[in-house]
Amino acid sequence: MGPPIHTVRVATCASILSGLFAMGAALAQPLGLPPVPVPANNPQTPEKIALGDKLFNDKRFSSTGEVSCATCHDPKKAFTDSPLVTSEGINKLTGTRNAPTVINSAYYKLFFWDGRSLDMEDQAQHPIVNPVEMGLVNHDPVLKIVRTDPDYVARFKKVFDKEGEQITMKEVQQAIASFERTIVSGDSPFDRWYYGGDEKAVNDQVKRGFNVFLTKGRCVSCHTMEQDYALFTDNRFHNIGVGVNRIQQEIPQFAPAFLTAKSAGTDVDKAVLTNPKVSELGRFAVTETLDEIGAFKTSTLRNVAVTAPFMHDGSLKTLRDVVEHYNNGGVTKKDDPVNDFLSGGIRPLNLTDDEISDLVAFMESLTSPQFAAQKAAAANPASCNVKTTTVANASPVTPASNSGSGGEGM
Repeated sequence: MGPPIHTVRVATCASILSGLFAMGAALAQPLGLPPVPVPANNPQTPEKIALGDKLFNDKRFSSTGEVSCATCHDPKKAFTDSPLVTSEGINKLTGTRNAPTVINSAYYKLFFWDGRSLDMEDQAQHPIVNPVEMGLVNHDPVLKIVRTDPDYVARFKKVFDKEGEQITMKEVQQAIASFERTIVSGDSPFDRWYYGGDEKAVNDQVKRGFNVFLTKGRCVSCHTMEQDYALFTDNRFHNIGVGVNRIQQEIPQFAPAFLTAKSAGTDVDKAVLTNPKVSELGRFAVTETLDEIGAFKTSTLRNVAVTAPFMHDGSLKTLRDVVEHYNNGGVTKKDDPVNDFLSGGIRPLNLTDDEISDLVAFMESLTSPQFAAQKAAAANPASCNVKTTTVANASPVTPASNSGSGGEGM
């Protein structure tokens, strides 16, 4: 994986700086996580990772020069754009979907909420040319920059031994994906208790919540665990009654109409972020399989307490809202109708208020220390110093400022 590579602009307390963003690329595998899968045709090198970091933060790859990948996946916000419900792209345009965190996305098998990208490399190219994200008509401006900017010229030559027109989007995408594969984070209090054997790492409420997670809540059916690690995702797609409920009466007419438009050339990547009804079709928009109408990817629960709001549309504000939705059997309000395509495992859980609170406490215990510290610093800025900080053993690259994409991200 290579050495830690981040140089980070971050507002945080001096006492916790050394712990921030030492993710994935650290020498020791984070407790609770398996090795990061790396494709044979895109091996990791420190130089490639540093190049990907620079590309990830380059706002010149947007039509306005104001949006980069890091706009919707901000390191200061656990690689999301929280608290936005749906992301903002060029000219403050909003898409239809909430930006998921990049943290631990290296473990996903498919990318975007509906799985329309097969790998991280493919995913990296799409936001650049989405009209509500980075807004370029094509990738030509990106290639012009990386082929002529002296720093990029030197970096691409060193990493890929290519220059000029030899540099294509393939190399750009490979570098971005290599950087994203370093953004991994475990070592949560739960990990230290369950996998590390430290009984004092979590309190009794967290332990009760974990029992609910395994038993009455049946959460582990989709947010899966293994004996020696936990991704907390089954890498599958499920209709859990979010979003699609709003259009269920229109589905018999709208779904066939969408398929007709798709066969006529409609760009699915653009349609799902610009048309709310298409967005709610979920995985069906990709596979055209009826039982995947309204189905979306199972997100990891790691660091979920710092990435609100939740679900593909950002419609649930708190973790308690999420648990109550499941407790109601896939509807946000108990008297709402259940959609016809609801996944079979979704049914009322009959959790008590105390069990809901315990389950929320368990999910909060899945927060890695650097992000718990980051959240604490954000909540108490008066006690912190705001400055640009270079993390120990970082690469020399300094990313562009990552403030200010209607992005769906990973």
